[in-house]
Amino acid sequence: MKKVIINADDFGYSKENNEAIKLGYKRGIITSCSLLTNLNGFENAINIILPEINDIDLGFHFNIVEGKSITESRLLCDNQNCFNNSYIQIIKKSKDEKFLKAIELEFRAQIEKVLPHHKISHIDSHMHTHAIPEIFNLILKLAEEYKIKYIRTQNEVPYFIARKALCYTFSLNIVKNLLLKIYTNINIKQLRETELKTNKNFIGILYTGMMDETAILRGLNKIKDENSITEIIFHPTIDKSKKNNYREFQITKHKNLIYEIKKQGFVLAKYYEN
Repeated sequence: MKKVIINADDFGYSKENNEAIKLGYKRGIITSCSLLTNLNGFENAINIILPEINDIDLGFHFNIVEGKSITESRLLCDNQNCFNNSYIQIIKKSKDEKFLKAIELEFRAQIEKVLPHHKISHIDSHMHTHAIPEIFNLILKLAEEYKIKYIRTQNEVPYFIARKALCYTFSLNIVKNLLLKIYTNINIKQLRETELKTNKNFIGILYTGMMDETAILRGLNKIKDENSITEIIFHPTIDKSKKNNYREFQITKHKNLIYEIKKQGFVLAKYYEN
């Protein structure tokens, strides 16, 4: 059986993101979401939205690139306690033991804000920072400790949509996808040394900022593996000023898309069911 998990990243980013995720879950195709703990929408997510969608598949969206640090680490933040390392800087520093220790302490502080409120089924991260192999290895250790069974990996099979492939954004996404596929190949080897699990396939990097029904269905059409889990990510919001994310919100409400997904032999799933 081919399973597809449709995950909304950035739950807890803002009230607008939270509301979009609620509506996409209750009325549309979202089956799962990933919670940020250090941004403005966290209290709203935990206290207002989550009680309305309490059976949603909830993941932990680890974040060391935006907002403020819970641990106030000088290795991760500027003088205003705001995360200030770019993705490239994090890669460069990822072999430093003190830097990794700071990341571990921040991870523990963030996830322990979530655990009293809801069971966590999977781990991923803001801007895919957990894919950096040294950080991924740390996350494996912590996932085992906190008894969280699934960790996201980013194995996206390349596919092309002519009207989108000519866009400059697509060129940048190709580079991002290539880097994450290299990391995934490394990370899968580390993961196999544990009892933890991951998704087999992934959709949402190549067409970041351009996600629509075509991107979803073309991506799923490339997946032939039976008995596999594919994760698709969205970043929906009801804020119309954020056009790409608002468009993703509109897509998550398209129940007709469920029919098209099932026509390709997939069933909608959740991590905690597997």
